[in-house]
Amino acid sequence: MTMGTRPDGGGGSADGGSAGGAPAVRFVGRFDRGDAAGPRFAWSGSAIIARFSGTSVGVRLGGGQQYAVVLDGVLGPKLVIAPGGALTSIAAGLPAGEHTVALFRRTEASQGESQFLGFDFGGGTLLAPPPAPDRRIEMVGDSITCGYGVEGANMNCAYTADTQNQYLAYGDITGRTLGADVVTVAWSGKGVVCNYGDDATSCTDPFPVYYDRVLPDRADSQWDFSWQPHVVVVNLGTNDFSTAMDPTAEQFSAAYRTFLQHIRGKYPASLILCTVAPLLGGADLTTARAAIDAAVAATADTRIKSFTMDETDPADGFGCDYHPSVKTHEKMAAALTAKLKQELGW
Repeated sequence: MTMGTRPDGGGGSADGGSAGGAPAVRFVGRFDRGDAAGPRFAWSGSAIIARFSGTSVGVRLGGGQQYAVVLDGVLGPKLVIAPGGALTSIAAGLPAGEHTVALFRRTEASQGESQFLGFDFGGGTLLAPPPAPDRRIEMVGDSITCGYGVEGANMNCAYTADTQNQYLAYGDITGRTLGADVVTVAWSGKGVVCNYGDDATSCTDPFPVYYDRVLPDRADSQWDFSWQPHVVVVNLGTNDFSTAMDPTAEQFSAAYRTFLQHIRGKYPASLILCTVAPLLGGADLTTARAAIDAAVAATADTRIKSFTMDETDPADGFGCDYHPSVKTHEKMAAALTAKLKQELGW
């Protein structure tokens, strides 16, 4: 049986689970339903979850991205999609009965759009999806939050899709630890004012330009914000202070405050935690943290808070281009998990 999806014509869905126990696929993340062939998506960590009865499962996906696959709760080898939307086998020869499969996009938005074209269960049957958890987290950030280079051997490798893995990033680890859905909106190299490689006189298209989009390369693909997280974690600023000419602390703080106010307008009840970690150090880190603290204070919003995570420990190793290693992401996740337990009672 091949399972497609019915477009809803709306601006996207973070959780496309069905009501009343009807057979359906559950989507976690920002999915554009405007194409009858199937939902399109691009943000890293976007997840597609299904429960089925049968002995095999395959999937058709457009876009050629890489995915983490979790079958019956067990993480398997990464899935590299067959070109042209051809059927890609996930598993065969399974014990007869019920199974759950989840796909998580490993690669980030800069690598292009994906399109879900349906599962194939052989002679099996799609069932109602697992219920959505009660806890919801949105992660906002740059390459650190995207899991850039996390599977790289050391700091000397450059970016490739093969070493990026959102599933191993600190936000996703935190979500699994706390039993929460995680929606990630992050793009490598982006800052609040300036992007990596910009100078302060010609900064263009920083991260806030893309934040409201379902498909980040399409200005007309707008997210409806109907999915409301309990907490938004913002980890931005590293790239602003890695440029040829950094913005001033005042410029950065003012833009950061404006972005926080924009997020608050979309999520009236969410806790918003603000950090910049773990790659900056020295004077840049001091400046960025002080500017973030000032922006948070200027909002006069007691549900917007600064949150400090430690700098990278060289003893934990590095991913590509000095990005966090798996061990560093695990330590970041432990710190974030503890903070969420403290703030939300989780």
